[in-house]
This record gives sequence, C-alpha cells and structure tokens, in this order.
Amino acid sequence: MFEKNNTLNPWTNDDERHHIHSALEWWAVETFFQTKEDKKSWCLKLALSDWIAKDKKTGSLCNMTLFDQEANTHSVLFDWNDTTRLQAQKDTFEVHHGDSYIKGGFPTYQVRIHDVKNDIEIDITLQADSYPHWVGQRISDGWLPIGIGSYRYGFIPKNTVTGTLKKQGKTYTVEGSGYYEHVWGNFDYDQPLFHFEGLGKTIGSYVRLMLWWLSNHHRRIPRSISFSSENNPFGYDWAWALFDNGWSLFYGNAMFWVSDGPAAGILIFTKDGKTYTDFSDITFHYRKIAYAKDYDFYYPTELELIAKKEEETLHLNFTRTNASREYARTVHPDQFLIGLAICETPGKVTGYYDDGKQKIPLSGMSKLEPQRELTAVGHNSLSINFLCPPQGVGISFQLESHLLLRRIAASFQLAPRVNIQWKKTTIDASTIHKNKR
Repeated sequence: MFEKNNTLNPWTNDDERHHIHSALEWWAVETFFQTKEDKKSWCLKLALSDWIAKDKKTGSLCNMTLFDQEANTHSVLFDWNDTTRLQAQKDTFEVHHGDSYIKGGFPTYQVRIHDVKNDIEIDITLQADSYPHWVGQRISDGWLPIGIGSYRYGFIPKNTVTGTLKKQGKTYTVEGSGYYEHVWGNFDYDQPLFHFEGLGKTIGSYVRLMLWWLSNHHRRIPRSISFSSENNPFGYDWAWALFDNGWSLFYGNAMFWVSDGPAAGILIFTKDGKTYTDFSDITFHYRKIAYAKDYDFYYPTELELIAKKEEETLHLNFTRTNASREYARTVHPDQFLIGLAICETPGKVTGYYDDGKQKIPLSGMSKLEPQRELTAVGHNSLSINFLCPPQGVGISFQLESHLLLRRIAASFQLAPRVNIQWKKTTIDASTIHKNKR
C-alpha cells in the first residue's frame, strides 16, 4: 500500500485541490478495464477542466471518450460551459461538472461520469499503485514552460481501477488499471503568448530544461530528420504505457517542428512506482500517421521510441488497436494559430529494456494522445536524409506543401559518383481538407 504522507509523495493537499487563480487547470483519468459479466475490453478517458480567458471570462469542460475496444467504436461526452468554472471544494480536492466529478486525494480517487445523451453512467475508484511524480521534478521542481507561460504537471502512472459501468440500462462490474494526472498554471493553448504572470519562472524553467537536455543528450548529426508545420512548439506528443510486468512510463515531447528524429521532451520510467528515471536522449519515429478528417494536419497512430541513459536503453513500439477519436476546434479563424486538436489512440506497446547486462522483453497497453496547434498554412513537411561515409557523401530531401500544392524530391550526391536528381509534382487540391475557419 502506498502511504499518503510518505516522503516519496511530493504532492501536498494544496497541490491536489482546485487553484482558482490559474488560467487553466485540469484533472484527467485514463483507464483500460474489462467488464466482468461479458468479458469485454474498454478504454476510458475523462478530463475535467476550467479556465480564465484573456477577456477574464471563465469556462469549464467535461470531456469523456469511452472506447468499446471489441466493437471498435467510441462514445463521446463533450459538455462545454462558457460561463462558469468547475464547482470545487475550497480546502479539499473535489471538482464537479454537473453530475460528473473527480474527488479524493492520494492514494484514492473517486470518479463519476454521467452521460445522459449516450445513457452511460460510470462510477470507479482509482487506488494508486505508484507514487505521484512531477514532470521535471528533479530539473525544474516540476514547473514547465509553454509559450511565455508556465505550468505544473503531475501524474500517477499506475492505479488499480474498480467500479461499475451502466450502459443503456445494463450494469457491469469493471476491473482494470489506470493513469491519473493534474495540471495547472498560467498558460493558455488558445493564447500561448498572452500570460505574462511569472515570466521570470518561465525563463528560468526554459534555461534549466535546456541545460539538462544538452548535458544528457549525445550531440550528433542524425542520418535523417523530418519537420512539419503541424508539429509546431505549441503542440506535443503524449504517451502512457503500462507493461504486463507492472512497469510503467510517461512520455511527453515538445515538438519544435521535428516530426522524425531527436525528441526535445522527456520519458519518465518506473519499475516499482517509487523510483523514477528520466530519459532525455530520445529518438522518435512515426511508423504510421493519419490524416485528420476535417482539418489539414497529420498525427501519429504508431510510434517508435529509442531512449538511452548511460547503460540503459528502452526500445518501444506503440501500435494502434482502435480507430482514433479526433477532436479539433477553431478558436481564432482570422489568425495564424487558428485552433487546437487532440487525437486519442488506444493501443499496445512492445519492445525491450536493456540495462547493459540483460535485455528484458516488454509488452503491455498504451495510449497515444498527440495535441496539435492548428495553423493557417495547413500541412507542410520537409524530410532530409544524409548520405555519409563509407556509403558515400550526399544529401536528399522531400518537400510536401499543401499551401503551395507542390511535392518536390531532390538529391545531390558527390561520392562515390556525382549524381543530381530533381522531381516536382502538383498536389490535387481536392484531396486536401482545408482547415475550418
């Protein structure tokens, strides 16, 4: 049993509760569970959030996705309130959005979801099997920068889930495993360059994280690297994995336009839920991508990660098991940053962990959730490949621009023989999903 006041727990009651003065705050639960009566597998996400906008208006949101993994379908509850924040207790953690709520405190949380439209009621308890952890806990005391704002990101990567699912009049007993997180601060995805509060803390976090990344990353010229316009710095890749042997991990990558190559983010890995290891020397590859149905951007549905730290190596492949939920909305149709998208993908993870002495096979369940800040220019990408000795000397690139409706492929080889190639084609405009404005 994990103790609430153990020295391994960095969360205080003040950390857990609602922060009324934060520009943006949310609590989220991710679970995989099985209904015992019919042996069906489900994947659930619930997020309760609220905010103070640039014009000082407040709002709140209850957002649920329930994946029926056998039917490959999902139900969505999206309840947006433009006038009020979440109903919250002052001194303890308990937040409500209508009849739905999350409450409690480490190591036990209660969750209720009431979805009238889809006739779904979910009542579950999360019992922590790992201690809480801050992203960047040993680097910046858990404070992270975004735009000119900053925020604190805490999570518990492994929890036992029990409770009930009532769907269309039938009640089922559920058992499974889950993830829990709490995020708050002075930042806003709709206005990432607006919140000046705590600018000094933001700058300090940027510096500490950059120095940590440089000191832990082997600087080398990659054989290949790719960039895309949708992978701009206001988006991120997020992944959670729970392995069959009880190990778990969190992965968060700030994009900086890179879509294949070195990651600017962090992978946090734990074997026992007590000791966490931060990996920064990470290479990522999108093994499969999907084109959003109504907006002009791509997002990963299958991901490969290679993370190294001293003698340790994690080599993992995240694969999709269900069709993704694509959520996108236009916020500023007349600006360059026009909106926001989050794509949820349940899946499996396989790979291995190597500590320099033995290689341990890994498999388990995973969730991918790339978030993208949508732009007026839509999808544009550039891939660069370097030909290095002893194979030869040269460079090739592939450019795809939905803005210019062009694809260009070129290569310039100097050795072992000189070879120059160039090809340009036109993209059919009817195949492009224009960003809704």
